[in-house]
Amino acid sequence: MPYLERPDGVKIHWEERGSGPLVVLCPYAMGVPEVFDPLEVELSADHRVLRYDDRGTGASDRTGPYDMETGADDLEAVLGEVGGRAVLVSIGDAVHRAARVAARRPDLVDAIVGPGGSPAGRAQLEGTDSMVASDSVLEALLSMGATDFRGAMRTVVNAGNPQMDEDGIRERVRLVTEYLSQDAVVARWRAWADDDATEAGRECGDRLWILYSDDMAGGWFPSGEEANRVARRLFPDAHVEEVDDGVISRPDLVAAVVRRITANTRAATT
Repeated sequence: MPYLERPDGVKIHWEERGSGPLVVLCPYAMGVPEVFDPLEVELSADHRVLRYDDRGTGASDRTGPYDMETGADDLEAVLGEVGGRAVLVSIGDAVHRAARVAARRPDLVDAIVGPGGSPAGRAQLEGTDSMVASDSVLEALLSMGATDFRGAMRTVVNAGNPQMDEDGIRERVRLVTEYLSQDAVVARWRAWADDDATEAGRECGDRLWILYSDDMAGGWFPSGEEANRVARRLFPDAHVEEVDDGVISRPDLVAAVVRRITANTRAATT
């Protein structure tokens, strides 16, 4: 397995599949590889799809720190290691890291695609229906994460995936607790809660693509139409687009957006 060794000695595992324009499926605080499997299958037919394990997860070293800047630096290093300009598909806190790298290294990042997420900080979500904007709710979650990791994972999975049945929730929690370390998840939640990448997102201009759908259930983040309004207000130059159905549950829709972004690159190589 290929590894990238960082200056602090931490080894980051990465792997790639397919050929064509580079797409990086960026890991996020409580994500597991299985979430991106269908999207990788969709894109690897005509793209070079790269995935990596954040430090503290999977086959990478389980050593911190797990702050936002270190995570952004790791992402930038992975891009430099594999070579080529990339489209970054990012969810949750990964959008914040992606925005930082895209803003300071436009030579490495062609676009960010955020299915159901944006670089906005919590303060920007005040007055919305999102639970994450509530200090008391967030502190309760962080406390639970530190004392009852499995219970906290179940709470987050349940709130963010209303379409899942009991068996699906139980399986996702199992995968999460096996793939992710408790220390890494709680630290990244805290870093995400304290972070605001709105300015970095604005610097990305039209390289930022924010996807939403009317059936986004809300919960931790703004629901569909509210997510649309917030994104358009905060990121006036970004592409804010509605898709017909769920985002991660319909990888073909996300893949279609990526193909629009990479169309010229793919045409030049055929």
